[in-house]
Amino acid sequence: MDKKSIAVIGAGYWGKNLVRNFHQLGVLKAICDGTQSIREEMSKTYPDVAIIDNINTILKDKAIKGVVIAAPAALHYDLAEKVLQAGKHVFVEKPLSLNHADGDKLIRLADEKQKILFVGHILHYHAAVIRLKEMIKSGKIGRLQYIYSRRLSFGKIRREENILWSFAPHDISIILSLTGEEPSYIDSVGSNFLHAKVADVTMTNLKFPSGIGAHIFVSWLNPYKEQKLVIVGSNGMLVFDDTEPVENKLVLYPHTIDWKNGLPVPNKAESVSIDIKDIWEEPLKAECKAFLSAIETNKKPLTSGDEGLRVLKILELSQQSLEQKESKGDHFTIHHSPFTNDYFAHGTAIIDNNVTIGKGSKVWHFSHILSGAKIGENCNIGQNVVIGPDAIVGNKCKIQNNVSVYKGVTLEDGVFCGPSMVFTNIYNPRAEIGKMDQVRATLIRKGATLGANSTIICGHTIGSYAFIGAGAVVTKDVQDHALMAGNPAKQIGWICQCGEKLNAKLKCPVCKKQYKKTKDGLMLTKSE
Repeated sequence: MDKKSIAVIGAGYWGKNLVRNFHQLGVLKAICDGTQSIREEMSKTYPDVAIIDNINTILKDKAIKGVVIAAPAALHYDLAEKVLQAGKHVFVEKPLSLNHADGDKLIRLADEKQKILFVGHILHYHAAVIRLKEMIKSGKIGRLQYIYSRRLSFGKIRREENILWSFAPHDISIILSLTGEEPSYIDSVGSNFLHAKVADVTMTNLKFPSGIGAHIFVSWLNPYKEQKLVIVGSNGMLVFDDTEPVENKLVLYPHTIDWKNGLPVPNKAESVSIDIKDIWEEPLKAECKAFLSAIETNKKPLTSGDEGLRVLKILELSQQSLEQKESKGDHFTIHHSPFTNDYFAHGTAIIDNNVTIGKGSKVWHFSHILSGAKIGENCNIGQNVVIGPDAIVGNKCKIQNNVSVYKGVTLEDGVFCGPSMVFTNIYNPRAEIGKMDQVRATLIRKGATLGANSTIICGHTIGSYAFIGAGAVVTKDVQDHALMAGNPAKQIGWICQCGEKLNAKLKCPVCKKQYKKTKDGLMLTKSE
């Protein structure tokens, strides 16, 4: 690339860092900013660079091949459109625009003009993120299960955009990249403390078709800076903490969950700091180099307009979720104090109106209990669980993380639903055809266990104290005390109330209970 071919529009809070890096790379020709004090500061710091206050000067300068936009988000679309119309490549800081339609227009305009549209999602160029992607791709932590991020600080507080649009794009971009899919469920909650219409704190809950869950917590009212991304897999966990020194920014925790007697048991292991020094470079400089490389090669960058548009779509849907709650404040009851008179609900849980929850039950992080649902006493509802509408859960049930108990499903007392197990309620669903009038009832009888990642096809009954193995797919009725495994699930034995496999004489080797066969499966005859 020719020297002195880049201009930066906006040299304030973040723009000055872009100015510094492009200047260090020897390609900065002009800085444009409407604030006189900033122009004066830039003139002193960069005497070899043109300092101007009018974008038209940049648009007319044929020597300028690429323009970097670090102006307020509300100006991104208008500025980027003008730059592309002038036949120049453009680097737009996040977000690409403030709505999906404008973002799509910019992509089509860039294609028409055959110019690079680059979006400033800097984390993709961070050495720790590059390395963690390599580790995940190689299977180092197994199957992805759960991702959560915390991006907190004290200021800079904006008024042209809320905290969701200011902070969350970084994490949304990485989460979409890691999962390789769009979420099927989005729910955002926020709080406005400094301005009635601008959220200062938001929590966004995402669920993906593959079963992966994700949460994004952002705030500019935190007493200290925190930038942490946690990735949980079936064989380990990765933590990216950008506030740590280089040697500790990426840490592997080889923790796993073992299953013993039908129950999950955490297996902790020593953490390992992952070396990224061999590829370390200031992320912003790496991002700036990537923009220059895209211009030189005319190849679509990693953070192209298309990538920016995917992030923009999630931002818009999250914003709609926030606004829906504001406009229909009576639709949700959000429990910010942990205990009601009868049951516990975590502050992030959402409980609709017309819900019954029994005494002593607990509803944990980010779970949603929909209208008409009935939950018995002393139940434990894990994280990221959806129950209803109109589903029934008996007493002393335990529903682990990432489970949806749909309309038509009934759990009798003492049912265990393992992590990420799946119920269905329509036998032959279509996205384009509403079929809720075809719901098939599913009944899980007393004491049954549904193992992790198992699937129960709708319209069937799982017998009392039956045990469905992890990953099994049930396509027919299951008898009392039957032990099922495989896809499709087949009976491989009989199981006791205590969860132990019975011997050939239908006797439990642990608790000594004796059973006999009936037309419905097994029944208890005596115990020692």
